[in-house]
Amino acid sequence: MPETQDRLLKVAIDAMGGDNAPSLPVAGAVQAAKSGLAEVFIVGDSDLVQNELAKHETVGLPVHFVPSNGKIEDHEPPALALRQKPTASILVATNLVKNKTADAVISMGSTGGTMAAAVVLLGTIKGIERPAIGGPIVGSAPNQTILDLGSNLDCKPSQLLGFGVLGSVFSKLLIGVKDPKLGLLSVGSEEGKGNVQSKEASMLFKKSGLNFIGNIEGNDLVTGKADVVVCDGFIGNVVLKLVEGLGRGLATQLSEVLKGKIPDDHLDSLMADLYKKNNVVDARGGGPVFGVNGVSIIGHGNASAAAIERAVGLAKMCVNTNLIEEMNKEVSLVMSTVDD
Repeated sequence: MPETQDRLLKVAIDAMGGDNAPSLPVAGAVQAAKSGLAEVFIVGDSDLVQNELAKHETVGLPVHFVPSNGKIEDHEPPALALRQKPTASILVATNLVKNKTADAVISMGSTGGTMAAAVVLLGTIKGIERPAIGGPIVGSAPNQTILDLGSNLDCKPSQLLGFGVLGSVFSKLLIGVKDPKLGLLSVGSEEGKGNVQSKEASMLFKKSGLNFIGNIEGNDLVTGKADVVVCDGFIGNVVLKLVEGLGRGLATQLSEVLKGKIPDDHLDSLMADLYKKNNVVDARGGGPVFGVNGVSIIGHGNASAAAIERAVGLAKMCVNTNLIEEMNKEVSLVMSTVDD
């Protein structure tokens, strides 16, 4: 797919994905088209999506409707759902990237379904055993990339190495960190601390040529000690949910304490700022599926129309920085170094 600097980005948006589908995905897609971010292909059930599109003025806008049938639910086993629902919205949308009609696909729906569709239709980067999800999640360290955040609960050390490579390329190209410091999340910062998985992974990282700084602990996440933090999806998802829960809890407590002591509009502004700082994924619109051969962005199920528009902006950055091509190069280089 050619770079998009000289033409309009083309993005497929899964209108059936998310808690507020199809209304907010459609609204976000239309807004992205209005703002000149992209040409959008809105994918979903015909009657539902067409009814939502009728609520927006789209004459003259680069907005297209692509019909699909049904969606993959969060509770459905992804592999089985892909076979049983071959025309589900995320499959149709991802196929637009496979056949080069679109440069990227965005969904706020089932994480497992989105990842499975990307793996099946786009394939994985050579040397990456499993794709991962990740990105910045800690408000006090907004440029820190953590992965995996929940897609791989049990990981081999070699898979953690792959996550480190992917995260480092993402950090360089999209966040702008020149030489990302990479840390392995563990129970102690001293060398040799951790379980068998982390000890073996640490040995691989030392041979990789990456800027590996060793183990880091949970309290290092809030300081941004490492630019890229690697862990398996079990640990990563616990961390993600803890950060999100703390953000909501702190906002509630602070609101109760300050209610009546400062003007309501100031309090609302403060709460909005606190939410933004503790919900980095929403502030960026989502995060890419790391390790697949195409740009696939996953966002929160409760994403707003504005968050979906921001996800389009993230997709544009991924495409224009040649993220997938650079990930392929770096994975090949690192894996050959480790295998020597």
